[in-house]
Amino acid sequence: MSDPGEQRVYEALALPNEALDKGGLEILRAGLIDDELYVTARRVFKEPATWGEVLGDIARRIATIHAMEDTELTEQDIIAEIVEAFASEMGLAAKATPKKKSAAKRASPARKSSSRKKPAKTPKKAAKRKR
Repeated sequence: MSDPGEQRVYEALALPNEALDKGGLEILRAGLIDDELYVTARRVFKEPATWGEVLGDIARRIATIHAMEDTELTEQDIIAEIVEAFASEMGLAAKATPKKKSAAKRASPARKSSSRKKPAKTPKKAAKRKR
């Protein structure tokens, strides 16, 4: 049990420099508190499908982060795992996912960081069009 006088700290992420320089609008925040997910979001899009584009972009960026730290999985492997888990959570069947590579291929030195694409920005045209 924790000490009642113990101060607990929430470790928030830093704002991107672009937000500090240009301003902007936060549309989604997620955090874990005692292993429970808390989410706040703004309803900023006319069409709910735009959230699918946003969530897809978020998944791609998360895959990039993981792939930079994981020598055994490629971005595509990680995206496939995210899509499969997302589909399962939504009660849907995931579409075809890339086959897992053998351990020898995954650890191959042929995979270079320069082959990774930078994550695409969330489609501004969709965000502007559907507000």
